Amino acid sequence: MRKQLDLSAYLVLDPCLCAGLGMVETARAAVAGGVGVVQLRHKQAGTAEMIAIGRALQAVLAGTGAALVVNDDVAAAKALGADGLHIGQGDMAVKKARSVIGPEMVLGLSVENVAHARAVDPKVVDYVGVSPVFGTPTKSDHAPPVGIDGLRRIVEICPIPAVGIGGLGPQHADDVIGAGAAGLAVVSAICGQPDPEAAARALVSAVKEARG
Repeated sequence: MRKQLDLSAYLVLDPCLCAGLGMVETARAAVAGGVGVVQLRHKQAGTAEMIAIGRALQAVLAGTGAALVVNDDVAAAKALGADGLHIGQGDMAVKKARSVIGPEMVLGLSVENVAHARAVDPKVVDYVGVSPVFGTPTKSDHAPPVGIDGLRRIVEICPIPAVGIGGLGPQHADDVIGAGAAGLAVVSAICGQPDPEAAARALVSAVKEARG
């Protein structure tokens, strides 16, 4: 049975922004602050390195209830027995990814526009990341920002839960949750912050307040 992810506060790790503290310690602090999902995204790492980092992350996430999602690297996700795999529009086809990871692993997909949202098959994909809501330097090749209005239109059409990502922080919780998203996925709002645990708490608190 697939793990039910708490998408309200979703951390995407960035190896450069996390360089000072490290991705594993950043994740430990963020989860202590209430983050429910940690995504391992490291575009420069090979599968062996992804597996090694993933195992270290699993060790600090054990017993917390937080989920580990692996970005793009299907082989690493499978080897780790990760809670989830997240792929983009330019990565492996979703049906192929599902066939490789099997029925038990959560599958997330990045969507950038209404057409992508309409094409989502809820029997194959479990959640989407709508990106980018705003422009962000953490991903230089991103599609044009959709803004809050674009996020709302995509969420309305998408048949599964969605998280917003791209330039987001606690100050955007009201707008993002108000647009119908299940949560906020963040990078720089936690990675590289002086106190990642406090940053995570601020995000979690803002989402709770936005939900009333």
